[in-house]
Amino acid sequence: MKDKRSDLAIDIVENAIFRMEESLRMISKSTALLSTEELWKKPNRASNSVGNIIIHLKGNITQYILAGLGGQEDRRQRDLEFSVTHSYSAKELNHMLQELMEEVKTVLYGLKDKELIKSHSVQGFKLSGQGIVLHVVEHLSYHTGQIAFWTKILKNKDLGFYEGFDLNTKNDK
Repeated sequence: MKDKRSDLAIDIVENAIFRMEESLRMISKSTALLSTEELWKKPNRASNSVGNIIIHLKGNITQYILAGLGGQEDRRQRDLEFSVTHSYSAKELNHMLQELMEEVKTVLYGLKDKELIKSHSVQGFKLSGQGIVLHVVEHLSYHTGQIAFWTKILKNKDLGFYEGFDLNTKNDK
């Protein structure tokens, strides 16, 4: 019984993957509207370009999930994520994230309950496996919002993330 996954562990993983895939869908939809120049444009010196944010997300997710939970060697060079300029197209960046998501799903689907409650040291923080998953979902969502906001400013248009959905629907009782 110790090696099996509880319903709660399965639900946590499935919902985390759903949220991450939703973020990647929104990132892809945003970057599809941007030229290469806009993809690498910084709003100001204190901010990052969409391209840098995506490279940063790849580094963060790799460090937390693949190295932190998946046992891969931690080779992240965080500072370099913000120094890349005009190196990749939107298509290449989105492909990187999609490939990474496949690796992430393999790690997450393989997690057992004990790995979700075990303490891990990642980027100098002590987190449970569940804490790592929550961090990645939150961090990805946070930067997805930045990407969407910057895209809306550059394009002066709604991104249509929820076209076809009635977001005014009330909760079932």
